[in-house]
Amino acid sequence: MSEPEVLDVEWLKRNPLPHHSDDGDKEDRGRLLVIGGSRELAGAALLAGVAGLRAGAGKLQIATAASIAIHISVAVPEARVIGLEETAEGCIATSEIDRILGWAKDAQAILLGCGLQHGAPLGKLLDRLFETGLEVPLVLDAAVLGSLAERAEALKDWPGGAMLLPHAGEMARLLGTDRDAVYADPLAAARQAAERYGAVTLIKGEYSHIVAPDGRAVRFKGGGVGLATSGSGDTLAGIVGGLAARGADPFTAVSWGVHLHGEAGRTLSRDVGRVGFLARELLDLVPGLMFD
Repeated sequence: MSEPEVLDVEWLKRNPLPHHSDDGDKEDRGRLLVIGGSRELAGAALLAGVAGLRAGAGKLQIATAASIAIHISVAVPEARVIGLEETAEGCIATSEIDRILGWAKDAQAILLGCGLQHGAPLGKLLDRLFETGLEVPLVLDAAVLGSLAERAEALKDWPGGAMLLPHAGEMARLLGTDRDAVYADPLAAARQAAERYGAVTLIKGEYSHIVAPDGRAVRFKGGGVGLATSGSGDTLAGIVGGLAARGADPFTAVSWGVHLHGEAGRTLSRDVGRVGFLARELLDLVPGLMFD
């Protein structure tokens, strides 16, 4: 199997983002639906949503816990925020699944997982979502990744294309192995996950590897240790979701997302400090790093 290509500016030029004309409107750049957030992790949905807008999505909808919906709505006035009933444990109630699926049908990309709580309701939401067979790109991260092992075949059949964004621990759960095995050969782990789940798969690290189900692979030298901070993964997921909403195919969306996220981290490492910058500070840099 061939070695991964280097993910750099030259690769990006050969694999550009969708071009949007100056006379286009927000409908042309797609609607991103973020399903995420909980009482304890409201910021995850906020970061992911704003990241999607910074990546160029035309519209943003955030489906989140009712207890935090008004707060997110005020913090992100650009978004339509949908408050959902919660269980006592902080999960989205199963009674809300039909409502969520109604919003999903009108989205150009769906991001699911940032700030959600593990539990049976999340598994039921995934099962119902996979049954719809929507031709919509699906970005899966955080809590959702722990619920995929028993749903690999259903995800593999998803017609809209799926993207997995695990760190090493989450990758180990996806593959039924341990962290040490993932650390020993992250590229092999990403290849295995891409094949098993039929999804473009990222494995994060000092060198990030991105693998498509058809075997294409790229490698990116990360943006520095400062990116290993709370909320950083949520910003990356939102960037990828925003690019997918704009019409980028899954492999392009993840590759560009990793590059934009890493370069924003590299810039902050230089201008702010090697460690100590905040995930939210990455977002304002993203538009200036994009080109088409």
